This record gives sequence, structure tokens and C-alpha cells, in this order.
Amino acid sequence: MKKIGIVGGVAWRSTVDYYSEICRRSQQRHRARKLRGIPSTPEMSIESLDLNKAVSYLGIDGDEDSWVQFDAYHRAALQRLEASGADFAIIASNTAHHRFTSIAGGIGIPVINIFDVVAKESARIGASEVLILGTALTMGSATFREEFAKHGIEAAAPQDEAARAKTAGLITDLQLGKLKGAAERLGRIAKSTFQPRLTAQPAVCLACTELPLAFPEQRMLATFEYNGVLYINSIAVHLNAAFDFAVDERGS
Repeated sequence: MKKIGIVGGVAWRSTVDYYSEICRRSQQRHRARKLRGIPSTPEMSIESLDLNKAVSYLGIDGDEDSWVQFDAYHRAALQRLEASGADFAIIASNTAHHRFTSIAGGIGIPVINIFDVVAKESARIGASEVLILGTALTMGSATFREEFAKHGIEAAAPQDEAARAKTAGLITDLQLGKLKGAAERLGRIAKSTFQPRLTAQPAVCLACTELPLAFPEQRMLATFEYNGVLYINSIAVHLNAAFDFAVDERGS
């Protein structure tokens, strides 16, 4: 299996999920193949960044110079993973993928883009419209919307500032481990922002690696329905792509 490099710490709870789920899936694969002995797991290196520092480096769209520190901080982590012998890498954060082209530029190993694989999964399940919920940067990311548009999918974030603020508040609570009632809060945000002009209820993309924490039983499912809302789980979709790449089941 290929060695996986993970840029983590942004935030740490989702990084734990990436590591533990890759190990768990390795065990499942071993049992499914009825192999004997100790299950093999991919070798992994994790570069855990400081979330506070990463947030302080956020730039302003339209001002490329303002992103220099943010891009360099994440790119340096990828460079260290490459130097560690990782065969490919993932960044365990949706937000950083807004700057994916700049961050991954010049890196000599493949880096799996979460925006790309989430858009492909949305197309696979037949979604034509997607509501994006995540950090302020992700919800406003034209880069993310463009990935969906490549597959004929209309993607948009809530236009209502109150809904965006509630989403940000929920993400903060989840980062602090406050899970009680989170799924219901998320459902209310989603349902309140479905636009009347839409012909059908869109799928909701959990475009922040903390948001799936609101659904303890479903948080490792790529797609699931909860209280009448269809969710696309970015972290699980990203994990699927990374694990498949590591074991050569799809792509190489």
C-alpha cells in the first residue's frame, strides 16, 4: 500500500477521524478478503499544523499578496510529507482547498483535492443542486462552486447572513466538543436556506471537516439522509478517495 501523508491539525478532531478511519478500513478490507494474520495498514505521516496560526494567515480574495503566509504554511507541510517518503498527500481541511492550486503547486507527489472528489460524488448520486455549508471562506469559495459546475451541478451557500453566522457558530461549538443538539441545529439551518426557486430540495454538502461530528452514527458515511435532508459528507468522500488510492483499488 502507498504511504499516505496527511496535513492535519486544522482542526485536530477531524485529523483523528482521518487516521482512525483509514486504520479501521484497512482492518475491514483484511477481514473481507479472509486474510490471516495481523491486518496491514498504510504507512502514514501526519504534519499537524496550528489551527490558530492557520486562521491568522487567512488572506483576502482579490489580494494575492495577502495569501502568501497561508499558502506557504500549508505548502511547507506538504513538502515535509514528500520528504518523509509519502507517496501522496491529503489536506484534512476543506478551507485550505480554496487555495489548492497555489498550495500544491510544485509538490512532487499527488495531492487529492477534496473539492474535486466531493463534486464527483455529488454527480455520481445525481445531485443537480447543492447547498454548501462550511466556514465563511468555503461557503464563499468560487473555486468550490467551479468544481461543481464542471459536473453540471449548481452549488451555492446560504445568502442569508444569519444562516452563515449560525453555521460558523455551530462549527465553533463542534470544535469545542459541544455535540448535543448539533444535528438538529444543522438541519434547521439547511431547511431555512433552501431557496424557494429550486425545483427540488438540494443535497447539503458538509463542507467543513467538523460538521460531520454532528452525526456520530453517520459521520463516516459519504452520503446519508437525516430528518429528511440528504447530506454529502466531505470528510468521508475524501477518505474514500484516499484509501482507494492507497490500496490501488481506484487510480494509481
